[in-house]
Amino acid sequence: MTESSSNSSYFQNSAVPTVVKTEEQWWAELSPEEYRVLRQAGTERAFVGEYTDTHTEGVYQCRACGAELFRSNEKFDSHCGWPSFFAPLAEDKVRYIHDRSLGMERVEVRCAACDSHLGHVFEGEGYGTPTDKRYCINSVSMTLVPAE
Repeated sequence: MTESSSNSSYFQNSAVPTVVKTEEQWWAELSPEEYRVLRQAGTERAFVGEYTDTHTEGVYQCRACGAELFRSNEKFDSHCGWPSFFAPLAEDKVRYIHDRSLGMERVEVRCAACDSHLGHVFEGEGYGTPTDKRYCINSVSMTLVPAE
């Protein structure tokens, strides 16, 4: 996929995955739904994910590799049907791909550690967040580790 100059603020991180497995290994480790979303860039249905309405404090990790991705204090209620965050835990935790699928121009968010699909990020739509961004992330892509 080609990186877009119109969204150049997203493409500063070109991290090379550090967790590399064969598709057979991923298939053996993930449920069919996790595999569909994480490895095939699928999307879970809106309003059904386990973290859509969760307000538990903690850190959200990549379900495929365990990398820490988002903190609960960056999560907000966007009412879009998926967990939403206004920023990742750190910019080097995610990478961005220009996504032209489904006849749309979007920015896909992937785990920098294992290259698993997480969701998409949108900006400039008046979210009222500190970054004016909405990281729309599939619940099935993450595991919440509650704060102690």
